[in-house]
Amino acid sequence: MPSRTVNRQYPAYRDDIGDLLTRRPVPGPAIDQVDPFLFLNHHGPQEYRPNNQGLPFGPHPHRGFETVTFILAGELAHRDSGGHESVIGAGGVQWMTAGSGLIHAELSPESFKRRGGPLEILQLWVNLPARLKMTQPAYTGLQREQIPAISADDGRATVNLVSGQFDGQVGPIESLTGVAMMTVTMNAGSRVTLPAPAGRAVFLYIVAGELDVDETAVKPWHLVEMNDDGDDVALVARSEAVVLFGHAEPLREPVVSHGPFVMNTHEEIQQAIEDYQSGRLGAVSL
Repeated sequence: MPSRTVNRQYPAYRDDIGDLLTRRPVPGPAIDQVDPFLFLNHHGPQEYRPNNQGLPFGPHPHRGFETVTFILAGELAHRDSGGHESVIGAGGVQWMTAGSGLIHAELSPESFKRRGGPLEILQLWVNLPARLKMTQPAYTGLQREQIPAISADDGRATVNLVSGQFDGQVGPIESLTGVAMMTVTMNAGSRVTLPAPAGRAVFLYIVAGELDVDETAVKPWHLVEMNDDGDDVALVARSEAVVLFGHAEPLREPVVSHGPFVMNTHEEIQQAIEDYQSGRLGAVSL
C-alpha cells in the first residue's frame, strides 16, 4: 500500500497554567479526539529560573485511561497512591495506567526547583476500552537509556521507541491495548517512514520544526490528521524537527469525561466522583 495522505492539520491553542506555557492540540475547537487518543498537553519549552516553584500538578485523581508523559527537557517527579515513585530526567517517559483509579502528583524535584533550567513535557491521555476501565492501576518510569534509540536515514534521524515495533525492535512498554508510541528527532533534510497499519488510528503531533508528510507541508505545534489510505507515514524534515507519533486500534465506544475521569456512561462518572470523595482511590503524601 502507499503512504497515508494528510487529511487536515489542527493548531494547538495556548492554554497556559499559571506561568507554565501550555499548548493543547486535542481536544480543540474542531477535533474532540483521535480515538483512542484523547488529550495532549504540550508544556514549554521554557526556562525556569533558580529557586522556582516548579510544576503545579499536585495530588489529583484519574480513572478509566492511561497517561503517557514524555520529558523532553528537565525533570519530573511522580508519586501515586499505588506506592509508585520516581524522578525521570530528560529523554525519559512515564507510562501510568489509571485503570480503576488512583491519586498521583507530578511535580518538579527539589533539585530542579533549586537550580532551574529548561523544561519541556508532553502528556498524552490514551483511552481504555470498557473491559479495561477498572483494571489494576500500574506505573512504569523509563529513563532515556532504557528506551531504544533507533538510528534512521544514515544517522540523520532517531526513533525513540517506547512501545510497539520499529525496524525489527520492540519498545520496553507492553501496552494493554497494543498502542505504539515513539518520538522522532530529525535533522534538516532527513527522511523517516513510520509504520501505520491500515485500520489503525494515527497520532501525529509536530513538537518542533517543519516537515513534509507525504509531500504535504505541516507546521510546528499542529496535530496532523491522516487518512486511512496507506500502511505507513512518510516524513521529510525541512528543518530540525521533533515529532510525537503513535498508532492504535480505535475503540469506537462512548466517551463520557468529567475532568480527570474518562468512562463510558454518566453513571460511571458519578461513581468515580463518589469513590474519589470517599477516599477509595487512596492518597498521596508529599
